[in-house]
Amino acid sequence: MGQCLGLVQIDQSNVAIKETFGKFSGVLEPGCHCLPWCFGQQIAGYLSLRVKQLDVRCDTKTKDNVFVTVVASVQYRALADKACDAFYKLSNTKGQIQSYVFDVIRATVPKLNLDDAFEQKNDIAKAVEDELEKAMSTYGYEIVQTLIIDIEPDVHVKRAMNEINAAARLRVAANEKAEAEKILQIKKAEGEAESKYLAGVGVARQRQAIVDGLRDSVLAFSENVPGTSAKDIMDMVLVTQYFDTMKEIGANSKSSSVFIPHGPGAVRDVAAQIRDGLLQANAQQ
Repeated sequence: MGQCLGLVQIDQSNVAIKETFGKFSGVLEPGCHCLPWCFGQQIAGYLSLRVKQLDVRCDTKTKDNVFVTVVASVQYRALADKACDAFYKLSNTKGQIQSYVFDVIRATVPKLNLDDAFEQKNDIAKAVEDELEKAMSTYGYEIVQTLIIDIEPDVHVKRAMNEINAAARLRVAANEKAEAEKILQIKKAEGEAESKYLAGVGVARQRQAIVDGLRDSVLAFSENVPGTSAKDIMDMVLVTQYFDTMKEIGANSKSSSVFIPHGPGAVRDVAAQIRDGLLQANAQQ
């Protein structure tokens, strides 16, 4: 009924191209319009103003002779004020955009190595967008955004890259493990050195305490027992130490058999040997 009366409806986010006797005569905005068909007015076609997306896969080669597939995503839309150009000047919008994407990518990527291509994805996308914006504005289209969403090397190249990365990570792990073992060895050696040092300090203090005790014993014995000499006191101390040692050896159930000369003469010999050793040490000093 509306067509009989010359009424047409234009949906939101769309425009219609009006012709009069086959000649462009205007752009109809969304809403209701009257087109008297008897005067030769008609709708030549509709044009969507929504943003559209076109994914383009382009095969090319990098500077280091690696074949890759670059996937670009182009978002574009027709301009309402240039709807006439968008409708009449291009018959295959997607094909035109795809040709420009191929041209820019195949002129840019071959100048880059594979690693650089991954790092400079944004620069490649900017080059594609600038070229498309300059070319498609003439035809009434706006390039909203261009993205390089993927760079796919050959399967064999991808496998080799993964193996290289795996080997590098294993090498780093081995170095870290060796460094950790080195630190453990150093800390262990430092601990042993500190332990031996403290043990030596303990032995030195023990011997110093024994010497101080012997000196005090000799002085106390000399004061309490008149007429005794230092030699007599040392002989008595040696005899006491001798019997204490024999007692400890016998009291230890795990001790092995020890054969040593026993008797009063043995004690005298031990005392003489100690005195001789002290005298020789003093003579050498």
